[in-house]
Amino acid sequence: MEWWLILVLGLAMLLSLMFLGVPIFVSFLILNVAGILLLIGPSGFGMFANSIYTTATLGELAAIPLFTLMGEILFRSGAMEVLLDSLDRIVGKVRGRQYVLCVLLSAICGALSGAAMAVAGLLGRSLYPTMVKRGYDKTLAAGTILGGASLDPIIPPSVLAIIIATLAKVSTGKLLIAGILPGILLMFLFLIYISIRVWLNPSLAPESAGELRDPATRGSITMAVLRMLPVSLIFFLVVGLIMLGVATPTEAAATGVVGALVLAGAYGGLGREMIEQSIISGITVAGIMLAVMSCATMFSQLLVFSGALSELGKFILHLDLSHYAMLAVLLGVPFILFMFLDQTSVLLVLIPIYQPVIGTYQYDLIWFWGLMLIVATVGGITPPFGYTLYAFKSAVPEIPTRQLFRASWPYVWIIMAGLVLMVLIPSIITFLPEMTRS
Repeated sequence: MEWWLILVLGLAMLLSLMFLGVPIFVSFLILNVAGILLLIGPSGFGMFANSIYTTATLGELAAIPLFTLMGEILFRSGAMEVLLDSLDRIVGKVRGRQYVLCVLLSAICGALSGAAMAVAGLLGRSLYPTMVKRGYDKTLAAGTILGGASLDPIIPPSVLAIIIATLAKVSTGKLLIAGILPGILLMFLFLIYISIRVWLNPSLAPESAGELRDPATRGSITMAVLRMLPVSLIFFLVVGLIMLGVATPTEAAATGVVGALVLAGAYGGLGREMIEQSIISGITVAGIMLAVMSCATMFSQLLVFSGALSELGKFILHLDLSHYAMLAVLLGVPFILFMFLDQTSVLLVLIPIYQPVIGTYQYDLIWFWGLMLIVATVGGITPPFGYTLYAFKSAVPEIPTRQLFRASWPYVWIIMAGLVLMVLIPSIITFLPEMTRS
């Protein structure tokens, strides 16, 4: 069978199963069984078992459940309420303050969870109704939450960055750190856009943002900053340990879990039920992720065994595209796929295909995969099928789909403008990783 036919049939079957609602790891599992029987025969199931064992025991992946556990503990400990109240005071009574608050809170949530869909749902349930009630524009409020949530897979600790680093065989610590400056850049671009919109059209925000939420922080910005310090210290502790080369991402994540437990105790949220729920959530995320990665890795190995990946790599290289034209192709394909499919499943398929091309064109690995992180996050909020859009829609079912799409487009273009800047100025991504000792 021709290599291109194997590749087309395999990907077409995979996409069809996913569109039918079959779980991701089951889709890969079905294709693996069919591929082994077709290409190798029953003797190939031993290789399948070995592939699952090798992937599931990768030490780098231990950081995923630990970071998830850290985020769950912080969310359930009362830390989020303290952050919201403190930020509410720091932002002050400026016009459009809830928009600003939303972007800042999203960035902080990214440092706690790294999951855009989770934060879009969280802020859709909690912050969006408050903004609408206070007279903020519904469309701009929804767009701000979607844009803010899109920061979360970029800002460390990012589960998506750990997965990419593991599969692409680059430094996990450096790829995590690479997201800091791009996240800050996009955050400021969002704030500039919001400020301009409110300045041009004051009706988008009420005259007064109302009373501050928390009387405990009402009198002093200094007190608000002090109340934020414990959570901020955990983030800087985790990132700092990685940057200094003192700890691996997994060790830093474990340190973050200990810090989150101490903080939960200080806030009075530490209890048996909270710990059990947090651990169950971490185990669930890790279990699903390992199942998907194990099955997807075997799928990639079958494509390698068939010769389809090497032939595809040769075909792409024979196109003889320029440096930037090839980069546009490599980033354009996943941008489209991310609108339809889960980010992890797309990356698990594309990374093995991209590896030889990236090597031939000699792209900086941290820079290229940092760009891929940006593409993954913008795909999640791009109409009509972005996953993050529907996470927000599930939290705010009353918002019309057309209005939701209209809300997201400005932030899609802002992120794309930021992406162009990062292509033209690679140091936005590479500066901090180059300073990292790990």
